[in-house]
Amino acid sequence: MAAGQGKVLTPGRLHRRITDLKVPAIEDILKQAAVIKQELALGVEKPFQELIPCYSEDHHTVGQKPITFIRQVAAVCAYPELLNSVNLPEDVKQRARSLLEELDGGTIGGYNIGYAMRSLPNKVAKYIERRDGGVPASPNNVIISWGSTRAILSLMSFIVTEEDPRRTGVMICVPLHPVYTDAIVQCGAVKVECPLDEENGWALDVREIRRSLYKARTHCTPKVLCIANPGNPTGHVQSRKCIEEVIQLAADENLLLFVDEMNQDAVFAPGFQFRSFKKVLFEMGPPYSEEVQLISFHSISNTVFGEGGLRGAYFEFINIDEEVMECIYANVFFWHPPALGMIVLDLMLHPPMPGDPSHYTFVSEKKAVLHKLAMQARLAEEILNIGSGIYCKAIQGAMHAFPRIEIPDNAVKMAQTQGLEPDVFFCRQLLDKTGIIVAPGSDFGQAEGTHHIRITLFEPLEKLKTVLTSIKDFHKTFLQEYS
Repeated sequence: MAAGQGKVLTPGRLHRRITDLKVPAIEDILKQAAVIKQELALGVEKPFQELIPCYSEDHHTVGQKPITFIRQVAAVCAYPELLNSVNLPEDVKQRARSLLEELDGGTIGGYNIGYAMRSLPNKVAKYIERRDGGVPASPNNVIISWGSTRAILSLMSFIVTEEDPRRTGVMICVPLHPVYTDAIVQCGAVKVECPLDEENGWALDVREIRRSLYKARTHCTPKVLCIANPGNPTGHVQSRKCIEEVIQLAADENLLLFVDEMNQDAVFAPGFQFRSFKKVLFEMGPPYSEEVQLISFHSISNTVFGEGGLRGAYFEFINIDEEVMECIYANVFFWHPPALGMIVLDLMLHPPMPGDPSHYTFVSEKKAVLHKLAMQARLAEEILNIGSGIYCKAIQGAMHAFPRIEIPDNAVKMAQTQGLEPDVFFCRQLLDKTGIIVAPGSDFGQAEGTHHIRITLFEPLEKLKTVLTSIKDFHKTFLQEYS
C-alpha cells in the first residue's frame, strides 16, 4: 500500500458541519416502533394490537387522496397515448397538450431547461400577482427548485461569508421544521432561536426576536430571520400586525427575511386568512418595499396537494441585486426539478377555471381536504384541552396539532439519566404503552422549560378521536406515575 496519512473517510476527518448534524429524535422512536412491529408479527402480547403513526407529514401515506385533476394531467403528460382516452375530461387533455408543447421535444424525459427558466417562472409571477391583489411580480425574481429542502441549504450558503470576523447567525422562530437547523449547521452558521408567543396563539413576538438578536450579537453576526406562515408544526396564521412589526424590525436591524409559505393554501379556521409577507411589504410602501430583502417560497408538498414525492417548489426574491440573482441561478437552478414536479407546480398554481369540466371536482376535493382538517383540528382542541396537563392552542391551518404537555420533575430526571429530552422520553413511553407514534417537540425547537408533541391530523375522524383520547388518558397515567 502506498505511503500516506491513512484512510480518507474516518470520524476524525469529518468536518464539523457533518458531525454537528443531529439525527431527529423521531428517527430513534421509529426504530423502537420497528422492533415493536416485529414483536406484534411474532405474537408478542402488547397493550395494543397495531401501531398508529401520527408523526408523518407525508400526506398521501397517511391517508390524503391526490387531487384528481393534477394526477390526470400528470398521467397524460407522462403517457401521451392517454390523449386518445374517452374517459378523461376534455380540459385535462387540453391542459396536457398545452404543457407538452412547452416541454423540450414534447416529453417529460428531457431536462426541460426552457420550461424551468422561462415558461414556468412567468406563470409563477402571474400567480403571485393574482394572489397578492395586483402587487407586481417579475419572473426574473423567480427560481424553480427541486423541492424546498435542497434549495434552503443552497440559499443559506449564500448568506454565510468566510470574510466575516465572526460566524454568521441565522435566527429561526421556533417551533420550526428541523430542515432549517440542518441547513444552518451544514453551511457553518450559528443557530439563534426566537420562541414564538404560545400564549398569544403562536404569534411573532418582536420584543422576543429583538432580545434574541441583541444577545446573539455578542458572539455572532445575525443576518437572516426564518419564519413559517402558516406555521409547521404549530398551525398558526400570522396577523397583518405581526407581519408589519417583523418587516419593521428587519428594516431597523438590516435582516434578510426568509419566509416559508408552503401551507398558504391550507388556512381553514373561521376569521383567518393567509397574507403573504410580500403583499404586506409592498402595501407598507417605501422605504420598506424598496429596501427590505425577502425570500419566500411555496411547494407542491403543501398540505392541500401533498405531492412531496414529485418534488417541486418556487422561490421569489425581493430586493435582491441582479448580480446576486445571477449567482443564485448558477447554483440553485442546477437542482431544478424533474418535469413532472414542475408540471404539478404549474397545475397547483393554475387550476381549472369555472366552466371547465374539471372545475367542480377540483374545488370539491380541495374543500374536502380543508373541511376534514378543520373538523380534525377542532376535535384535537376539544379532547386535548379537557382536564389539565395538556394545552392545545387553536389550530388555524396546516395539518398538525402541537400541544404543550406537562412532564413531572421525576420524569425529567429519568429522561436525563437516559440521555433523552423529556418530551422524547414521553413519546417513547407513549409508543410502548399505546402503539401511538408522535414526534417530540424538541425536534422543532421550543421555549425553555416547555415540552410539546406534534400530532398529525390525517387519521379518519373516529380513529383520530380514539387516538387523541388515548394520548390524553396515557398522559394522565404518566403524571400519576412520575409525580
